Amino acid sequence: MKRRLPLVLLPLCLALTCVSASAFAASVAFVEPLDGATVGKTFSVRFALDGMALKPAGELSATSGHHHLIIDGAPVASGETVPFDDHHIHFGMGQTEASVSLAPGLHRLTLQFADGAHQSFGAVMSNSINVRVK
Repeated sequence: MKRRLPLVLLPLCLALTCVSASAFAASVAFVEPLDGATVGKTFSVRFALDGMALKPAGELSATSGHHHLIIDGAPVASGETVPFDDHHIHFGMGQTEASVSLAPGLHRLTLQFADGAHQSFGAVMSNSINVRVK
C-alpha cells in the first residue's frame, strides 16, 4: 500500500523548497569599484545583495544580515564571528556604501555577509576583488 502526503502538507513542502532555493541563490557583489580598478587613496565602495534581506546588527534571522568589508584577508568561515579589527570593517547599521582609505599598492577587498550576531554565512556569501590604490 502506497502512502501519500496529505494535501494540507503540500503548501508547506512547496514553501520549504522555495526557501531552500532562494537561500542557495543568495549572493553579494561589489557595485563599485570593479575588479582590477585603479582608485585614489580614498575611494567609494558600494555593495549589492541578492536573495537575502539587509538588516542591522542585532536582528537575527537565517535569511538576513549585514555587510562586512575585509581588507587584504580571506572570507570568514561559515558560522565563525567576523573579527572586530582594522582589517574587518562592519556595516552593522545596514549600510550598502562607504568611503574607504587605503595605502598605495595592490589590495584585495572581500565583501562578507553575516547575520545579526556577526556570524559569517561563509564563502558562498562573499565576493573578492583586487584594486590598485595610487
